[in-house]
Amino acid sequence: MKRSSHELLLFFINGLNFVFFFSSYCRLSVYLFIFTAIITNEIHAMKRYLKTDEWNIIEDNFHADNLRMSESIFSLGNGRFGQRGNFEEPYSSDSYRGSFVAGITFLDKTRVGWWKNGFPAFYTRIPYAADWSRVSLRLIDEELDLAQWDVNSFNRRLDMKAGISYRDFEVTSPRGNQLCIHVEHIDNMAHPNLCLVKYNVTSINYTGKISLVPSLNAIITNKDDEQSEKIWNILRSGVTKDCAYLWTQTRREDAQVCYAMTYHFFKNGKETTSNPIRIEKEKQTGFSLGADVKPGDNITLIKYTAITSSLYYERHDLIEHSIAEARQAKVSGWETLADDHQQAWKDIWNEMDVTIEGDPEAQQGIRYNIFQLCQTYRGDDPRLNIGPKGFTGERYGGNTYWNTELCCVPFFLLSTPREIVKNLLIYRYNQLPKAIENARKLGFKDGAALFPQVTNNGEECHSEWEITFEEIHRNNIIVYAIAQHAALTGSKDYVAKYGLEVMIAVSRFWSQRVSFSKPKQKYVILGVTGPDEYENNVDNNWYTNYSCVQCLRMTLRYIEIIAGEYPDEYARVRRVTNLRQQEEAERWRDIIDRMYLPEDKELGIFVQNDGYLDKELKSTDAIPPEERPINQHWSWDRILRSCYIKQSDVLLGLYLYYFHFDKETVRRNFEFYEAMTVHESSLSPHIHSILAARIGEVERAYQLFMHATRLDLDDYNNETHQGLHITSMPGSWLAIVRGFAGMEVLENTLSFSPVVPEKWKGYSFQVNYQGRTLYMHIGKEIKISLIAGDELNIQVYQNVYSLKSGTDLKLRIED
Repeated sequence: MKRSSHELLLFFINGLNFVFFFSSYCRLSVYLFIFTAIITNEIHAMKRYLKTDEWNIIEDNFHADNLRMSESIFSLGNGRFGQRGNFEEPYSSDSYRGSFVAGITFLDKTRVGWWKNGFPAFYTRIPYAADWSRVSLRLIDEELDLAQWDVNSFNRRLDMKAGISYRDFEVTSPRGNQLCIHVEHIDNMAHPNLCLVKYNVTSINYTGKISLVPSLNAIITNKDDEQSEKIWNILRSGVTKDCAYLWTQTRREDAQVCYAMTYHFFKNGKETTSNPIRIEKEKQTGFSLGADVKPGDNITLIKYTAITSSLYYERHDLIEHSIAEARQAKVSGWETLADDHQQAWKDIWNEMDVTIEGDPEAQQGIRYNIFQLCQTYRGDDPRLNIGPKGFTGERYGGNTYWNTELCCVPFFLLSTPREIVKNLLIYRYNQLPKAIENARKLGFKDGAALFPQVTNNGEECHSEWEITFEEIHRNNIIVYAIAQHAALTGSKDYVAKYGLEVMIAVSRFWSQRVSFSKPKQKYVILGVTGPDEYENNVDNNWYTNYSCVQCLRMTLRYIEIIAGEYPDEYARVRRVTNLRQQEEAERWRDIIDRMYLPEDKELGIFVQNDGYLDKELKSTDAIPPEERPINQHWSWDRILRSCYIKQSDVLLGLYLYYFHFDKETVRRNFEFYEAMTVHESSLSPHIHSILAARIGEVERAYQLFMHATRLDLDDYNNETHQGLHITSMPGSWLAIVRGFAGMEVLENTLSFSPVVPEKWKGYSFQVNYQGRTLYMHIGKEIKISLIAGDELNIQVYQNVYSLKSGTDLKLRIED
């Protein structure tokens, strides 16, 4: 279908949608949505250049125009470090090279040009680290560069099951020399300080010397920095007989990283010990390893690189540790280290894999999202969190957002029995003093806390006032995550030891942030930005007001629970927080009882914020396709004046607090707000998908699920080249478990209401709940097995069943 045909179809749909827009119950609007989604999906399919495969990401031709996107898609990591999917050899054309080390940041000046009160003088950013994967290939007077050489064939493959990246290509040099090259790359999950590269070159018609040059290169500048700005100092570099190293430090002495590398070198499968040429410069160290070849000969380099940082080692020991680990890797050898790595991935997939039958695009997408999240965050260090781009780009400074609590916390709680989420919550707890300091800068007192919108060390790192000081709903998702941890693990230990202090501090913030409106005789919250960032500085954002009420309720509830069940911990919490229980509880209950929650009874909806219904309300189909996404084509003023919603706002509240709302309330709000949501945030489509599944709009849920699942693989928002959307990736898993499978916790009972999208034959997953692990397969029938833990009562549709270990529950799926 040609573009002009798309535009004619969308023009036709626009007119019909305009007529039926306010008819929430009109089935035609549903059909129009699905039809538009199908057409939109076809437009996205035209952009695809990666092959569909259930366990692999495959690029089977060289796409220079899409190189930056491919560099994002083929990113690798192991939780301690990671890098974009750059070529190992130099590339002289457009490329976005980037390598990162977890927890390593540097201080940058806060770039605020006017009102600075409340902003720190410096904020943290994640810097590019040294390029530790570099392998140059040189002939007698030529150097491999895919931007300059002819690429005769090209294939690269990311094997998600094994966690290995492969690249195979044949090239012809400007002088007519032909080579066949095979590359394997591992960021080792079992040995988290090790990166391994295997580089194999076979001569097709070349006779002469081939040199492979493995190096460590610290000639780097962050993409957003001025070229002259210095980020790293080289403390020491050197080359021994078998090992090269670089010891680096960020410019303000914030952190140190040391890299050490050694190698194996083979010709025609036999290790050679030819004397290497040492490369020893201030910012680049390595070796040049060569061999004479004739057509049919091949040489292979295995590069073992150890990466250690001051986060885990004493600074003065970094060189020693790095060199020792690189040498030990060489002793262990490629095969052993690769086997260990693949076993680590096998263990992850045994816990977290989702199977989807009959839809390879969905299968590929969900596995890709799980893969990228797990290679970004290991869950074993409470000092670390998950940046929105992970190790795939420097946007957002590599800092932590509320995305973690919204998407990653529920995913890890439900997908694995490991205590990953406890470390994510302790990360926030450890930053509570800074959150209290942040609130104090803004005039709050008595231990009130405002957790930052963007942070690494607890200080606010965001420098836009409408987000930094107004998107304060982020406080509530932290409290929600604490309560969710207690509900899904069945343990209140974390709340007693850590969480209740956070809950009290956040509730104190709200107690001071609300205002009492005499005309309304209600509490109001003025001057905020809700989750929909296309509405700034508004009054009474429904989600903010409602989540404030729920935050206060949860705090009061857990104060009573901890006082009764953990009296010693409760006494400690009262002492350290100086809690005035009766006085503060009375204030919080008054706010709960008299909070203003805007709604329109005629439309039967909650109103996003004051004044929203005064806007000219149009569905997103009214936006010309060439102007999407609007944040890349419209002025900020135009966006703010429009009705269009960046991401779930009211609907986010209906998703999080589902147990308070009946299906028809969800339906009315969904039909109204989905039509105006442009989903230009990665946090949005999975929320809408879950709600659509819950109200029975299964195919609409499926289209939104595919948007969430293949957001980066299909580049829905035209920004994959900047890096991946790591922290929203678990949303696709949640859309299956909480959406299509209908998982809810109702009155302390685990409940499911499964549906199956029309395209699927079935799907399966494991879910963890209160110390039990359940396996579910949903297809023509429902099969549920308790594979770990004690007997459990579960609800399926409206009936309650007892689930025992070693037996299967088989049920008919309902229409």
